[in-house]
Amino acid sequence: MTQEVITLANGCFWCTEAVFQRLKGVEKVVSGFSGGKIKNPPYREVVQGRTGHAEAIQLYFDPTILSLKDILAVFFSTHDPTTLNRQGNDVGTQYRSAIFYHSSEQKEISQRYIEYLNKQVFGGKIVTEVTSFSGFYPAEEEHYNFYNRFPNQPYCQYIIDPKIKVLRDQFAHLINSN
Repeated sequence: MTQEVITLANGCFWCTEAVFQRLKGVEKVVSGFSGGKIKNPPYREVVQGRTGHAEAIQLYFDPTILSLKDILAVFFSTHDPTTLNRQGNDVGTQYRSAIFYHSSEQKEISQRYIEYLNKQVFGGKIVTEVTSFSGFYPAEEEHYNFYNRFPNQPYCQYIIDPKIKVLRDQFAHLINSN
């Protein structure tokens, strides 16, 4: 089995996790923190913007089933990559848009995809950082599988459900049928 890993940040990790869990070829999604300056940061410190970390997911996938380009298409379609350090009402560097690449190939594909989107879709306004992966710290267990455990919670209905709708409407061919 072929497995690749990439780390993505695009706002609240509950949202990102819920979207990517539904894709074919995704083997595991772990919510946590990346891009900061301290080891093993607690959630309460990250959400207060004290650590420099972004809420992120560590995405393990089979590139023979799901390409990095498809992952990036979903990533950029399910958040606003033009708002610096903000996604909706979530404000701060911990909610920034970032790709933490694990290889030079991931870096190159990500940069080319952003260049394409800047020309074709966003008019040069993408603020997503493309940074070398330097570490990932899993969040506390109560954050895992949040949307699947609490789909009727208002946050899930108002914030995550629209992202799942985008996934279903634009990427039905990528959704796992299980």
